[in-house]
Amino acid sequence: MLTNAAVKAARPRAAAYKIFDERGLHLYVAPNGRKSLRMKFRFEGREKLLTIGTWPEVSLVDARARCEQAHEQLGRGVDPSSKSAAAAAVQICTFETIGRRWHAHMLQRWTPAHATDVLASLKRDIFPAIGTMPICAITTPVVLAALRAIEARGRLETAKRVRQRISGVFMFAMAEDLVQQDPAGILGRALMPPPPKRHQPALLVLEDAQELLASAELTSAAPVIKLASRFLALTAVRLAAVRGARWEEIEDLDGSAPAWRVPAARMKLAAAKKLDAGNDHVVPLSRQAVQLLLEARELGHGAGLIFPGGDYAAPIGEAAIGDLYKRAGFAGRHVPHGWRATFATIMNEAGAFDPTLIDRALAHAPKDKVAAAYDRSEQLQRRRALFQEWSDRLVGVAP
Repeated sequence: MLTNAAVKAARPRAAAYKIFDERGLHLYVAPNGRKSLRMKFRFEGREKLLTIGTWPEVSLVDARARCEQAHEQLGRGVDPSSKSAAAAAVQICTFETIGRRWHAHMLQRWTPAHATDVLASLKRDIFPAIGTMPICAITTPVVLAALRAIEARGRLETAKRVRQRISGVFMFAMAEDLVQQDPAGILGRALMPPPPKRHQPALLVLEDAQELLASAELTSAAPVIKLASRFLALTAVRLAAVRGARWEEIEDLDGSAPAWRVPAARMKLAAAKKLDAGNDHVVPLSRQAVQLLLEARELGHGAGLIFPGGDYAAPIGEAAIGDLYKRAGFAGRHVPHGWRATFATIMNEAGAFDPTLIDRALAHAPKDKVAAAYDRSEQLQRRRALFQEWSDRLVGVAP
């Protein structure tokens, strides 16, 4: 029988070949590497072929389910490769089934943190509402009703993002010839507009920032969330970077020049720049940040994600650190992204470092391209001094 590992490991050859499962189901591997799941059967004395779909868009589990359905159709004297039988098969393609196929198809284009957020939003807000419905039976009013329920909770931005994700599922289904249109595509203007964007709240006084970290440590929360909060504060990176941080990105942790190399693919950059490792963002790690990572390693987080969620396969939740700050009594005063403003404001006011250096430490694109071209090693040493000074001010001088 076929296994997921065998399907994944199948490599193209000079000539196409097949790997059989059972009951006529098999994997067809073309010379160009395209893998499709097919079923060989006989109907009215003739050998015929049913192409179920390409892998990994169609999983092995889904292919077996379609194979079982095809045998049931054969038992009723129906050719499973006929248009009428295919239409019947479409009817059992639920929104959740196709949504998960779309998610699997997009994984290589997304960061792990974003992929987790996308699936979590569908599981929370959409699958319970329309997940069991045949995707071809879902209409625009049905989608709108699901989105209105999100709006009713005051989550206007979430409703906007979820609509885009539903539309992505339908566009994927259209490409697979499962539906004829995207009922979510015209709903952008039907949703409530989000309120005007305001600056995210941030503490701009050192004593307030120190109080927040101290209060967060006394709040009931998983140790990994508290560690992630402190690491976010010490490095002043974006929240997504910390959530997706992996141990293989940490360099020289036990040496004299520890650093965190955030891959360009996980940075807030144009798509083309994400492909260039030269755009990696290097964060020199202060002694306090190193000590924090050693604590994380002692907790058993020594491989994969540095700050994993409960199942260790996905990062901590997108709202975990923000919820920690709310429970610590800082709701409306500071959000996780606010640490970037806190760092920039306090270190600029201190006056000991060039504002351009502080800006570059935040991974902002340089305004002066010539100035940005000076020796990178010199930049790194100056940034190391900057982050050490920031850490000493924020959490106290490390031994």
